[in-house]
This record gives sequence, structure tokens and C-alpha cells, in this order.
Amino acid sequence: MPQLTAPAVLQLALLLSAVPAQYLISRWCGSSVTQRYHATARLLRIWKELRTSYLDSTVWMEWANLQMSKVKSLLGFGQEDGAAQESFAIESMMNDNDQGLFGASKAVRSPRPPFVFLRVGEVVLERKGHMVGVVVGWDPEMRAPAEWVDRMYSNFEETKAERTPHYKVLFSGPGTSSLLVAYLPQTQLDRITGMRPDIPTLESYFTHFDGERFIMQPWLKEIYPEDEVEDV
Repeated sequence: MPQLTAPAVLQLALLLSAVPAQYLISRWCGSSVTQRYHATARLLRIWKELRTSYLDSTVWMEWANLQMSKVKSLLGFGQEDGAAQESFAIESMMNDNDQGLFGASKAVRSPRPPFVFLRVGEVVLERKGHMVGVVVGWDPEMRAPAEWVDRMYSNFEETKAERTPHYKVLFSGPGTSSLLVAYLPQTQLDRITGMRPDIPTLESYFTHFDGERFIMQPWLKEIYPEDEVEDV
């Protein structure tokens, strides 16, 4: 049996589309020379618009960068006023720090406050960007540097946010092995079950997924001893 190559497939597709294409062009163009001229001009204009929008890789890259910028801004990674170094420092603190900020404190969270609704290991949905992540830490009240708080909240929102439980959440980044770390208020997250997101570095925090949530590593369970005990 002869093998079909890519050029052969392309030629066959062009041949098969020739008749319907001719029919459509004849119906659309009309019979007079003037009608055919205007129809051809329309075709050329449509092709130019397609080539400069949907078929232009630069346009697609700009769109992707815009979407990524929106996600970073949503998670607190936006760089306003050219403060790139400050933003990089805060991003590093999101991953880990010795000041106990962004849910990084090693203090034992016990007793567990009843107003902290989410638990370490639970899968959550971020309400604004509809991103799926996993909780790896929490604070009963917001613990973050002042410059980050000023960038994320207005004066009115800041007062409310300071008294709201905040969670350290891991999300998948734009690449297969990239990671986004966020510090989000409880009001911005919803618990979801039965879904296992594929997020890098989860094995550092959890031993396995039990079908509903991720089970903590022993070192993490020491910090959150009551997070695997369901409320009665």
C-alpha cells in the first residue's frame, strides 16, 4: 500500500477543495466584470486582515503575554512604576522566607481557628482568574510586607484583608514545569473536590492524593496537625 506523504496530502486536499471553492467564488463574485473586480478586492482585504491578525505569530505572542501579565497582576506579581527589583524580592519571599511572611511561618497552627475554612492539601479554585491550585499553608490573619499590601489592596480593602485568613497556594505556570506561588485571601478561594491538578513541586509538600485532597508530608503535618482532622 503506498504511503501518503505530507506534500501528497496537501495536493489531494487542494484538488478536493477546488470544485466547491470555484462554486462559492462564482456565486459570490457575480457575472459582470465590475462585480468580479469588487469581489476580488473584498477577498484580498479579508485575506490581509486575517494575515495581520489570526495568522500573525507576533499578534498571538502579544496576546499570550497580555494574558500572562493579567495572571501575574492577579497573583501579586505585577511590576508597577518600574519596581522590578522589589517585585523580584517579593516573589522570592513568596517561595520561602525567615520572617514568617506569606504563610511561611514554622509556628504550629494549633488550635485551629474555626474561621479558617480551608485546609492544607485541599484543591481550590481562584475566583477571579478561575485557576486551580493547592493550599500549602495558611495564616489566621494576613502576614505580608507593607509594600505588597499597598500594591494589592486599597486603604478600605486593606483594613478588611488584614483580618482575613490568607493562604499560600501553588498554581501551574505557563510552562509544563513552571510554578506560580500566590498568597490569597479566603474570600477569593473556593474548595473543589475530585480533581487532581498537575503542579510542580507538590511532592515536596505531600505524599499522595487520596481522591479528594493531598496528604501532607510529616514535616508539614507537624506545622498543621489539625488540618487532616475533619470537623465533626
